[in-house]
Amino acid sequence: MKTLQELVRPCIWRLKPYSSARDEYKGVEASVFLDANENPYNSPYNRYPDPLQQEVKALLAPIKGVEPEQLFLGNGSDEAIDLTFRVFCQPGVDNVVAIEPTYGMYAVCADVNDVEYRKVLLDVDYEMCADRLLKACDERTKVIFLCSPNNPTGNLLAVAEVEKLLRSFSGIAVLDEAYVDFAEAPSWSERLSEFPNLLVYQTFSKAWGCAAIRLGIAMASPEMIAFFNKVKYPYNVNLLTQEKAKELLGNYAQIKDWVQVLKGARQELMQRFAALEVCLEVFPTEANFFLARMTNAPLLYQELVSRGIIVRNRSQVVLCEQCLRITVGTKEENEMLLNALNEIKI
Repeated sequence: MKTLQELVRPCIWRLKPYSSARDEYKGVEASVFLDANENPYNSPYNRYPDPLQQEVKALLAPIKGVEPEQLFLGNGSDEAIDLTFRVFCQPGVDNVVAIEPTYGMYAVCADVNDVEYRKVLLDVDYEMCADRLLKACDERTKVIFLCSPNNPTGNLLAVAEVEKLLRSFSGIAVLDEAYVDFAEAPSWSERLSEFPNLLVYQTFSKAWGCAAIRLGIAMASPEMIAFFNKVKYPYNVNLLTQEKAKELLGNYAQIKDWVQVLKGARQELMQRFAALEVCLEVFPTEANFFLARMTNAPLLYQELVSRGIIVRNRSQVVLCEQCLRITVGTKEENEMLLNALNEIKI
């Protein structure tokens, strides 16, 4: 791969980051804080939070099998996506490549940052081809985005194809693993030392049941993570989010139980969904959702909405024509969905 100095935008390489009061004060226990222009009343919410979330990272690192210095925590994974563009991609000059269909925020962040976004279609079975992705690259391609398990298709990308891309691409290779906890394969974060150009996203929103606290994870080499910390806003993760994350990390067994329950419910729901008259095909998945091709997805979607049941109509997405994306819910929610679909006549 290219060196980080070759990949990082020159202005970011030279950037002297903002130094907050909490960055400058380190190492000595103190009880009087008169450094950050905070209101002395209404503790603990009057104080700025730890800008590097060190307590959260200390708890999270052993669960993820990485060092705290290999972790970036952001305001949702979307912050990590945006920072990837801001750190590596020169607006109006560089480009990125991504599989298609996939998570829509990559393209949105590309537009916001004025970076060309090149789409490479998956196969009809939703598999990627490393050679096609590499062919779409040129000397200005800084990042390739892969989502595995992919959204909206639900499938894991083939290990051999991902390995081929990692060994052949000279830029930054992103593996977005928002749904990896529901998969039967290990995380690519286990191979960060093998691939210095690898950047892995994860999140507290899915398996951890905490979409509302907006806490995303990025894992990479300490050198790469240092640039994310350099560019991020000083207090990007608030105190309430950090406290809730520590609570969750102290009860990791509960998270694992939720995952097992949802995986069992996923299997049952997919089997029963496939038997519906209005369902033509249910696609394999390793996420907490599945994609299903229907007889008339737009009409079924509207009928479900009228009954207060919300799924995702993906009919306008390439390779997903007439498809609904179904998130696995509680047993009661899944029954309501199935009963409604059995009642709808087309």
